[in-house]
Amino acid sequence: MAISKDKKKTLVAILTELLADSKMVVYAKYQGLTVAELQELRKLARESGVKIKVVKNRLVKVAMKEIAAYKDTDTTNLTGQLLYALGTDEDFDAAKVLTKFAKTHDQMELIGGFNGEGTSLSTEEVKTLGSLPTKNELIAQVVDTLLSGINGIVSGLENREEKATN
Repeated sequence: MAISKDKKKTLVAILTELLADSKMVVYAKYQGLTVAELQELRKLARESGVKIKVVKNRLVKVAMKEIAAYKDTDTTNLTGQLLYALGTDEDFDAAKVLTKFAKTHDQMELIGGFNGEGTSLSTEEVKTLGSLPTKNELIAQVVDTLLSGINGIVSGLENREEKATN
């Protein structure tokens, strides 16, 4: 069914706003996924603060031309049936959501992405960024590393005290 010109303008305006606010956009082929699986993906994305959009690639290209950061972005990979994950909160949320979902759903094929500055990302780069720990996980790892030395000293002193009393 054809979309009216007014509806296209509205969609382009919404996409332009979403693209301008996003820190990363990742796109993937979704052909073969069921409606239930797409709903599962949308739920996972919502929990991570990522928006999932299924729109015509031509409309995405028009919206990208309206944003200074994306004017020179390579859009040759934007072909076929694609869904777009737009992350606005953390830098790699969009990559994390699609990478995690693609691990359990073979029909999902990551194609690429681009960051907030308009730099194109390959499939391998998206997968690598999607496998990185989150900011909170990194902080927890640093704290754990810092506390491990202190915990070792305390444990050693406790063992020494027990041996002295025996």
